[in-house]
Order: sequence, then structure tokens, then C-alpha cells
Amino acid sequence: IERYKKANSDTSNSGTVAEVNAQYYQQESSKLRQQISSLQNSNSRSLVRDSVSTMTLRDLKQLEGRLEKGIAKIRARKNELMYAEVEYMQKREMELHNDNIYLRSKVSENERGQQPMNMMASGSTSSEYDHMVPPYDSRNF
Repeated sequence: IERYKKANSDTSNSGTVAEVNAQYYQQESSKLRQQISSLQNSNSRSLVRDSVSTMTLRDLKQLEGRLEKGIAKIRARKNELMYAEVEYMQKREMELHNDNIYLRSKVSENERGQQPMNMMASGSTSSEYDHMVPPYDSRNF
């Protein structure tokens, strides 16, 4: 009766009765799928609790062993990933260090190229500028 009323009231908007029925059944099946999924999730949780409480000592030891093996695999994989990341970071550090050295050399070349022009303009010697440029100390960078 509900489908008939719905079909009669929505005929101007939604089209034929077959389309309305199809929509209705699709909605119903979607609702049922959601209900089934939620029931399965809750049942599986309670089954695990119930099954553990009824296990024998031997079964519990086997389960514990499997869990420990699983945890060991997870930890091994985690360590692999961490070592790979450390290795990548060390390589990246070396690349950045080399880039830094290269850029410093370019800057010093630029400064050396600028000094003769400054000396010509001001008539000064390089000894005046020696106290202005601090020596390179890698701990500062």
C-alpha cells in the first residue's frame, strides 16, 4: 500500500511505477546491507571474546605464539622502514652539505670578483677586508 501511495504521488516527478519500485528496492537493499554489516561486526567482536574465554590452555598458548610472531613481523617491518628513512636522511644530509659547500664557493668567488672592483673604486687593499670575513667554521652551519 505504501508503495502504491508513493507511486501515485510521485508519478509526475519520478516517471513510471517500475522506476519507483526499483528505487524503493534499492533503498531497502542498501538499508539491509548496512544492518547486516553492523551485525557482523558486533557478532565477530563478541565471538572473539567468547571464544577466548572458552579456550584451553594449549589453545591459548598457540594463540599467544601466533600473536607474538605477528608482532615480531610488524616490528621487523617497522625497523626496516625506519632504517630506510634514516639512510635516506643521511644521503639527503650529504647532498645538502655538498650543495652548501658548492654555494659557499660560488659566493666566495663572487666576493673575490667584487673585491678588485671595490679596491679600484676606493683605492683600498685586501687587508682592510680580511677582518670582516670570518673564517669558515662548519659548526656554525
